[in-house]
Amino acid sequence: MNKLIVKKAAVLGAGVMGAQIAAHLANANVPVVLFDLPAKEGDKNGIVKKAIDGLKKLDPAPLASKGKLKFIDAANYDEHLPLLAECDLIIEAIAERMDWKNDLYAKIAPHIVPNAIVASNTSGLSMNLLAEGLPANIRPRFCGIHFFNPPRYMHLVEIISTKTTDGSTLDALETWLTSRLGKGVIRALDTPNFVANRIGVFSILAVMHHTQAFGLGFDEVDALTGPKIGRPKSATYRTADVVGLDTLAHVVKTMQDTLPGDPWHQYFTNPAWLQALIAQGALGQKTRCGIFRKQGKEIQVLDLAKQDYRTSAGEVADEVAAILKIRNPAEKFAALRTSAHPQAQFLWSIFRDVFHYCAVQLENVADNARDVDFAMRWGFGWAQGPFETWQAAGWGDIAQSISADIAAGKAMGDVPLPAWVVEAGRTGVHTPDGSWSARDKAYAPRSSLPIYQRQLFPERVLGESGATPEKSGETLYENDGVRLWKLPALDAGIGILSIKSKMHTIGNEVLDGVIAAVRQAETTLDGVVVWHEAPFAVGANLQQVGEACAAGQFDLLEATVEKFQRASQTLKYAQVPVVAGVQGMALGGGCEFVMHASKRVMALESYVGLVEAGVGLIPAGGGCKEFAVRAAEWAAQSATPGEVFNFLQPVFQTIAMAKVAKSAVEVIDMGFGKPADTILFNANELLFVAIKEARAMAEAGYAPPPMARGIPVAGKNGIATLEMMLVNMKEGGMISAHDYRVAKAAATALCGGEIETGSLVDEEWLLTIERQLFVELLKTPETQARIKHMLETGKPLRN
Repeated sequence: MNKLIVKKAAVLGAGVMGAQIAAHLANANVPVVLFDLPAKEGDKNGIVKKAIDGLKKLDPAPLASKGKLKFIDAANYDEHLPLLAECDLIIEAIAERMDWKNDLYAKIAPHIVPNAIVASNTSGLSMNLLAEGLPANIRPRFCGIHFFNPPRYMHLVEIISTKTTDGSTLDALETWLTSRLGKGVIRALDTPNFVANRIGVFSILAVMHHTQAFGLGFDEVDALTGPKIGRPKSATYRTADVVGLDTLAHVVKTMQDTLPGDPWHQYFTNPAWLQALIAQGALGQKTRCGIFRKQGKEIQVLDLAKQDYRTSAGEVADEVAAILKIRNPAEKFAALRTSAHPQAQFLWSIFRDVFHYCAVQLENVADNARDVDFAMRWGFGWAQGPFETWQAAGWGDIAQSISADIAAGKAMGDVPLPAWVVEAGRTGVHTPDGSWSARDKAYAPRSSLPIYQRQLFPERVLGESGATPEKSGETLYENDGVRLWKLPALDAGIGILSIKSKMHTIGNEVLDGVIAAVRQAETTLDGVVVWHEAPFAVGANLQQVGEACAAGQFDLLEATVEKFQRASQTLKYAQVPVVAGVQGMALGGGCEFVMHASKRVMALESYVGLVEAGVGLIPAGGGCKEFAVRAAEWAAQSATPGEVFNFLQPVFQTIAMAKVAKSAVEVIDMGFGKPADTILFNANELLFVAIKEARAMAEAGYAPPPMARGIPVAGKNGIATLEMMLVNMKEGGMISAHDYRVAKAAATALCGGEIETGSLVDEEWLLTIERQLFVELLKTPETQARIKHMLETGKPLRN
């Protein structure tokens, strides 16, 4: 397999998907030329420039930082097609019209260099028919590449071969997409809507059918089909609004037009109410009105019986809620089947019909059942794929129940289950040997591409073999809070320090464990990686803090804070390199651990920040100290080495406003990380790379930095200047009196206390200041109220 090197890419089409695909390429530092039609008036690049400008305003942000925009160049088809000769990857993402795509292919073909891969982001058109629009010499390097919206965040990419696609092209592209863009790649068959949309849209159609059949409201159905059954919070109808009702209708129409032989074809139609909404221009979120709408602060839902909107108040019936809480899947599904409640019958019906559809269509839409399940997890946000859910609920019993409902005319389809489903002894489709391929009538193993060897603990489907981190490796040290272990087959000299608490909160047992584990590693190992599955750590154990406050144990709390600082310092000054492997949230104390590591290896989707202000506190696990030290280091490299205030001001705003970096790029930009840190796009590669980084640092003769001393601080003048900002905010009603007190404490800690500006201090001085201020805030009724409110509601209190 030849390695795919993408020095520059092109995206053809600056619509919603095209622009965001370009943004994600830019996130990966790939220069990209974004093309569209020439504007009819003014700047010919006007259409593309408007799309690029729009990227800055989208939420969630498609860009890892706004600075990534510099990697995107605007172009139009009239003037800039010769630029394609510089591109190694060309992604076409124009409207779903075969004739338009063929016209564009004819224009670009003369400019495509011999080694470039050309791919269409079509969501369902035939790739083989599209290939016919390209010259024969390009077809071996042409395939489908279907991103899901929004491309930065949705893990799934489907790649689709044609009859003429070279196998090495797909291997190289899958490898590049997996590691460089961080995607979960499924190889789909060239059938309408491919895998995820084929199953996902059928699931939506089944929900629509049974909503009407059981007389349920749209809001009631969304209460049933969200997190309670392992689906996203947006459930079904809210998801339709977010995607766009016109977009959904288009995908359904594609199925209707291209799948005339599908046994469920009669259901591939847009219901009258959906067509009416589209005709009225009520397209969902983008028009602020669809199945749901917001009137003032009230969420309203369309009521078909009233032909008008009403307050959205759908709830799950107590009887059904009790069934959904049953932990055993087999018992849960049995209870849904036998319950007479319409909501329970609705849920059984939608599961039954999706199971039925997946079983019948497996050989037509996917190579194997694993691909279907991952497609639904990664592309639609399901906690489990349909085959996993069926297998967990008891394969044979569910199959028997589906067959009974087919015979009774209750199922949407009347075609029988395939013979392989009901063969004797079958307990599912996922086994330690692989996942069932209906096409090959065998169990298909996972991909053998070398890139997947970097994923030490890849995502698994139910029933598949594979070790979990908790049961892997050789344990070197363990207490109630942490485990220090290693993977001798990969590197016997690098330890892995994993926090064991829920959400990886940092309590006394974690602090004790971190200190003890690092001390042991210093004498027996060459390096340490702090790693566990996401989140990295959501902060200090607030429950322990709240209980100690309620008991008035402030001496104990101060001792705990001192221990937290010692744990952070232990990470920073360990005699072996300590690499933090970061993914997901690293907040409060978790952020402080990240800051004190020798180096950080971060997944792009890392959300890091010092958020203590939200509960009326300041960072005191070394966070304020570390920023004071870094401000001095930044100042030392400037024209005015002793003047640290200008470097503290943005840090103060970050802490006082509890700002969180929303990508690993921002982690570095905001000063939580450092420019030499490593950013990975695929979080599944994190542990592998972090171990390699720790090994490289050890081999390079790593020694910890000397303890910082002679640190210039902003002192009294710095505090006074920051306080002036707070005075204005308080007088303007932007912050409360307690917000003022908390922010002033942060300013005092960052500036080194009420001492002369320019004074030289050491780290111990700074740690003492932040610790004392932290404990003083803990004693206030307002901070205690904020902690209590956060524990009870999960939301910050403004008081």
